[in-house]
Amino acid sequence: MSADPAGHDPVTAGSGASADPVAFARSVFGELAEVSAAQRDLFPRLPGPELRAAARDVLGVLDLAAGDVRVERAWTDGDLAGEELSWSVGFGPRTRAYLLRPRGAAGPLPGVVALHCHSGMKWVGKEKIADGPEGPSPEVRRLRSQIYGGRAYAAELARRGFVVLAHDVLCWGSRRFPLAAGGRAASEADMHGTPGSSEADTNGTPGLSEADRYDLAAWEHEHEVAKHCALLGTSFAGVVAGEDLAAAAYLRSRPDVTSVGCVGLSGGGLRAALLGAFDPQVRAVVVAAMVSTYRDLLGGYVGKHTWMLFPSGLPRLGDWPDLVASRAPAPLMVMYAVRDELFPREGMRRAHEIVAGRYRDAPGRYEAVFADAPHSFDVPMQERAFAWLERHLRPAP
Repeated sequence: MSADPAGHDPVTAGSGASADPVAFARSVFGELAEVSAAQRDLFPRLPGPELRAAARDVLGVLDLAAGDVRVERAWTDGDLAGEELSWSVGFGPRTRAYLLRPRGAAGPLPGVVALHCHSGMKWVGKEKIADGPEGPSPEVRRLRSQIYGGRAYAAELARRGFVVLAHDVLCWGSRRFPLAAGGRAASEADMHGTPGSSEADTNGTPGLSEADRYDLAAWEHEHEVAKHCALLGTSFAGVVAGEDLAAAAYLRSRPDVTSVGCVGLSGGGLRAALLGAFDPQVRAVVVAAMVSTYRDLLGGYVGKHTWMLFPSGLPRLGDWPDLVASRAPAPLMVMYAVRDELFPREGMRRAHEIVAGRYRDAPGRYEAVFADAPHSFDVPMQERAFAWLERHLRPAP
């Protein structure tokens, strides 16, 4: 075989098959990054307003509204009052949402859109972070113990004097697809404790609940959802962002709500970042464990994440932290989990520098939290986020 004139070892199917998969991917995609950057002008630094407008177009964010809102049921739980709402966004099953507020609260209160995570769990959505009258399922309890400090944080936030809205979006909970429970279990689907094996079909496997089997099938189905969205001129991220924008607009329209903010972990943090970028009326945004530079994800991290993090065309407008910070000078908190297994530490550090640079002329509006935690939104992180939201959403007496 002739030598590569550029001095690289020739890459063949045989050498790739025998090489360390992670090292091989980093090598190939690192070289591809150099080629693409030279030809495609990756990660420019557009001004915030220009970036927000261009990103909204590239993602294909849909203009949706929460129509025909209904109160399906209401309940009280100690010091909280809850409602299960439903609405239509114009396609698919009706969205179901939980609205929680302090019981007997007088006067309008600040509102928070609490955005559920991805976590490889699509059997439920809002129930990961908020309870209805039935309480959590065993699968939800397991997830909460791993990444939420065992708490339904939407309820804790409501107890602090907020009206909290937690809603499902396409692919989750009330808006999930009917899938055959089972299928090959991708290793990434196990990252937050979903039982399964990457080497065997899980149909009928003892010990797996119906919800767990569904979630393994749904992990693979996300590829199909993302392809359909692209075919229709939008993106998975653009569709979900449209639904979140509709939910925020509904919460703002309520007479018992004043200013509105949002908060989310992981995939919910991604959703919070997009909502903050595309809705200037969202006053304060908390993004937990979901910010790194794109370039630092190359090789060993990309496959661990949802398609929502990788809408086609966004790197030609800016890096991910550029979009997260494009709302500057509006208030933003980013929580970096230092022991996060889904993001490289160097990528988080570089992301912080990018965000801080965009807030250079807005002192006190960006707060970075470097938590000594794995990929999670644990109780200390929640408490810090709640206090920050209160400062920015509740008017001073």
